[in-house]
Amino acid sequence: MEGDRLGYTGKLLRINLESGKIAIEKPDESYYKHYLGGRGIIMHTLLTELPPHTDPLGPENRLVFGMGLLTGHKLIGTGRCSVGTKSPLTGSCGESEAGGYWGSELRKAGYDAIIIEGIAKNPIYLRVHNDIVEIRDASKIWGHEVRQAMHWIQEDIGEGRYRTAIIGPGGERGVSYANIILDCIDAFGRSGMGAVMGSKRLKGIVVKGDKRPVASDQEKIVELNRIMKGKYKTCPMEKYGTGGSMKAFEAVGNLPIRNFSGGHFPNVGKIDAVTLMGEFGAGMEACFNCPIRCKKKVKIEEGPWEIDSTYGGAEYETLASFGSNLLIDDLKAISKAHEMCNRYGLDTISTGASIAFAMECFENELLTPEDTDGLELNFGNAEAMVKVIERIAFRQGIGDLLAQGTKRAAQIIGKGSEKFAMHVKGLEVPYHEPRYKQGLGLHYSLHGIGADHVSGVMDDSLPGIFGDWDSLNVSELIPPSELSPRKARLAYEWGLWREMPNYLGLCAFVPWSVVEIREAVAAITGWQVTTSRLMKAVERGITLMRIFNLREGFTREDDKLPDRFHTSPSEGPLRDVKIDPDGLKEAQELFYEMMRWDKNGVPTKGCLVALDLEWALPYLNA
Repeated sequence: MEGDRLGYTGKLLRINLESGKIAIEKPDESYYKHYLGGRGIIMHTLLTELPPHTDPLGPENRLVFGMGLLTGHKLIGTGRCSVGTKSPLTGSCGESEAGGYWGSELRKAGYDAIIIEGIAKNPIYLRVHNDIVEIRDASKIWGHEVRQAMHWIQEDIGEGRYRTAIIGPGGERGVSYANIILDCIDAFGRSGMGAVMGSKRLKGIVVKGDKRPVASDQEKIVELNRIMKGKYKTCPMEKYGTGGSMKAFEAVGNLPIRNFSGGHFPNVGKIDAVTLMGEFGAGMEACFNCPIRCKKKVKIEEGPWEIDSTYGGAEYETLASFGSNLLIDDLKAISKAHEMCNRYGLDTISTGASIAFAMECFENELLTPEDTDGLELNFGNAEAMVKVIERIAFRQGIGDLLAQGTKRAAQIIGKGSEKFAMHVKGLEVPYHEPRYKQGLGLHYSLHGIGADHVSGVMDDSLPGIFGDWDSLNVSELIPPSELSPRKARLAYEWGLWREMPNYLGLCAFVPWSVVEIREAVAAITGWQVTTSRLMKAVERGITLMRIFNLREGFTREDDKLPDRFHTSPSEGPLRDVKIDPDGLKEAQELFYEMMRWDKNGVPTKGCLVALDLEWALPYLNA
C-alpha cells in the first residue's frame, strides 16, 4: 500500500525559491517507519542536506515544515505539526511546533512536508492547493504586519479560505527569535523560524486541501475518540486555556520571578488566566478536530492599549514572560505585549527573556539610559516593556541589540552581563523553573535545540494524568526537585515518550495513554507497532540532532544551565533549593550511557548500529 491508504500521503514537496523549481519526492514506507514525521523528517533532512557550518540566513539553509505521522486525521488532538531549520538564534538545529489548522490543511492538500531552499530575488508567497503549487509576488505586503498580510493574500487569491503561515516585520528584519504565525493566532514560536523565512524573502505559505487522509481502521479511531471524550467531559482549559494555575505555581516556586531570581510575586492573581478571561475574554477557540476549546481570544477596546482579538490571547508562557518575570502586574500591558508579538511575529518567550535581561543589566548599571533610548528599563515598568517590543520588531535603538537574543547581547555588552542571560545553547529558558523541576532542568541542559519545555519530563505532572507508567518502565513518584540516578532514568524513559507528540503531530495536552497512542498509530497506518519501536524512532531523531550539533562545533561543554540555577534564591519557596552542578553532571553522564553515547556525549558506533543509523557515521566524523 502507498499514499493515503497508509495514513500519510507519501509525498514531500520541495521548492527552490532561487530557481523556481518545484518537485515532488516520494520516500518509501521504511522512511516513515524510521522517522515517523514532524521532528524526525526535519532532522533527517537537515543533517543530510546542509553542509557543515551553513549560514542560517544563507541560501543553503533549509526550512522544513514536517507534518506529524498522524497530523490531519480524525483522531482528537492531531492538529499539530513542526518546522525546523538551522537556528539563527543558536547556530544549532532549531525546531518548533504549532497547533491550529495549517498542518491539517497541508495534509489534506496531499503533502507530508514542505522543504524550502534557496533565496527568492524578490518578496514572494507560496500558494498550495492540492496539486497546484505557485510562487506568487508579495512585494506589496513586504513590511506589513501579519493580519494585514493575511487579508491581502486572501484577496489576491480570491477563492475560498486558505490557511496561512505568515511572518511579520520581525522575521523580515532578521530578529533572531522571530516566529511564524498561523492564521494570526498560532505560532511556530521558538528558534527563529521567522528569521530564516524572512532571509528567503518568503512572506507566507498559504494552503488549502480537499482530500482527507484515510486511516487503515477508521472504526478504531471513532472508538478511541469516544474514550477520549469520556475522559474530557469537563476540562478547566475550556474556560481559561493555560495559565489558570499560576497562583499554585507561585506557591511552590514554579513561577519565574524577576528574571528567575526567585522570591515572591504577591500580585500573581492579577495576571493569571482566570482574571484575564474574566476581565477581557472574548471567547475560546479550538484546533483542528478537537472538542476542547482551550485557546483564548482577548479584546480591549479602550486605552491605553487597545487589543485586537484577531491575535488571540496570552497563554501561560506569555503571561509569565511579560508578567512575573518582569515584575509587571498590569494585565492590559501584558495583553498588549502578546498582541504585538503576534502582530509583528516575535517569540513571546525569548522577547520577554531579552527584556528581563536588559532590565537586570539596567538596574546593575551595565546599560545606561543612553543605551536604552532614554527608557527607564526597571523591573515593573510596563510602559517601557511595550516600547521595547516595538523597537525589537523593527530593530531600532536598544531593540537592535536585544533582537539578537540574550546570549549574543551579553557577549556584546560584556562586563559580566552573561550571568543575567537565561539561555541554554542560546535559546532562552521557558517559564518552568528548573530548580523546582530538576528533571526538566536536566532535559533543558541536554536538548539539541536548547531549553525546550514542549518535550522532556514535567516532574510534577505525572500523577493522575497518565495511568500506564509501567508501559514505559516508570512506576514510582519522584519529588520534582530531586536530581538523582532514578531521576535520570525518568528523564530517559518518560522524557523520550514526552517527545513522541512532536513526531506524531499530537497535542501534548490531550491525555492519550501509551497504549492508546500505539493503537492510534496502528489504526491509521496499518502497522502493528510496539511501544519500543516508537521509542526507537524518537531516539533516532534525538541522536540525529546530537550528530548535527556536534558537526556544527557544539560539545559536552554546551550541555549546561545558567549559573543562576546552581544557586538558591534568597527568599520564596525555593530559598533552599538549587541544582547541584555535580549532581547534574552525574545525571547527564547517566543519560549519555542510556542513549549509548560516550562520556563526552558523542553517539557510539554501537548506538548508530542499534538505531539503524550506521549511514550517519560519516556525518559524525565530518
